[in-house]
Amino acid sequence: MSALCTLVGNGVIAIDTEYVRPRMDASHLIIDSGHAAFVDAGTSFSVPKLLSALAGQDLGVDAVDYIILTHIHLDHAGGAGRLAAELPRARVLVHPRGVSHMIDPSILVAATKMVYGADRFSREYGEIMGIPADRVEPLDDGRRIQVGGRTLEVIHTPGHALHHLCLLDRDAGEVFTGDTFGVSYREFDTAAGEFIFPTTTPSQFDPIQLHASIDRVRRTEAKTAYLTHYGRVGHLDKLSLDLHSDIDAFVRIARSVAAEPDRVERMTPLLFDHLSARLDRHGFPGDSAQRHAVLDGDVALNAAGLHSWLARRIS
Repeated sequence: MSALCTLVGNGVIAIDTEYVRPRMDASHLIIDSGHAAFVDAGTSFSVPKLLSALAGQDLGVDAVDYIILTHIHLDHAGGAGRLAAELPRARVLVHPRGVSHMIDPSILVAATKMVYGADRFSREYGEIMGIPADRVEPLDDGRRIQVGGRTLEVIHTPGHALHHLCLLDRDAGEVFTGDTFGVSYREFDTAAGEFIFPTTTPSQFDPIQLHASIDRVRRTEAKTAYLTHYGRVGHLDKLSLDLHSDIDAFVRIARSVAAEPDRVERMTPLLFDHLSARLDRHGFPGDSAQRHAVLDGDVALNAAGLHSWLARRIS
């Protein structure tokens, strides 16, 4: 198996999309009885890696029934159009709020450029292709999707974004969580287990909704979660408590600087210091430079998302 691919479960392969850095962003390939589905698609630059992973499992493009998007942020959905063009049988399944943006991504592209800037957008996402309307389907809450012998149940999980959903395999006790169940980078694994924290990126973060969605994931009694950032985690009871605690801590940090004109700049070091202190308690031995290398991108986006949340509350 390629170094970019990791068998993380029975019939589930995590493919490193190589977005920004290694082991930051994964597309999960589900294979059962000769049928396949991709959960999240990375960026346009990721598509050759996804097709290579498919071929590495001795599967042709006709084996893929679905491209399922947990939400339409471009590190998850930016490659969906290009991937769909390579997979003639695959239907693109997405939250109802995301359907129009997959058909015509212009508004999504403009919003992402506003956050990242045009140069960074081109460098990290490339060209975003629209998808023919007859190949895009909305996923209502509770819908069941069949991939070979596996049944995936759709769970709408707002909080990170209004257009977010998770996919539950009740029989396997597994759930594909996109960004709802936070991010957990393998660099931070220690003898204490996985280290996790929530993602509060722009522009639809809502702490009440996110708390509720994390609880909904836990009520499924799944034993394993597959995170886009990054891969498989267990110990979901403990990790859910960590997520709840961090959401509250992030909100406290945001409120502490709400009256400041430069609140994003004020929040950024506070968020980093909070996560670094947690890493100390987690037994992570890496120095400040190692922590900044992994955390800075998320911290900056989380600060921006908290700023957006404050702005909605104040306006």
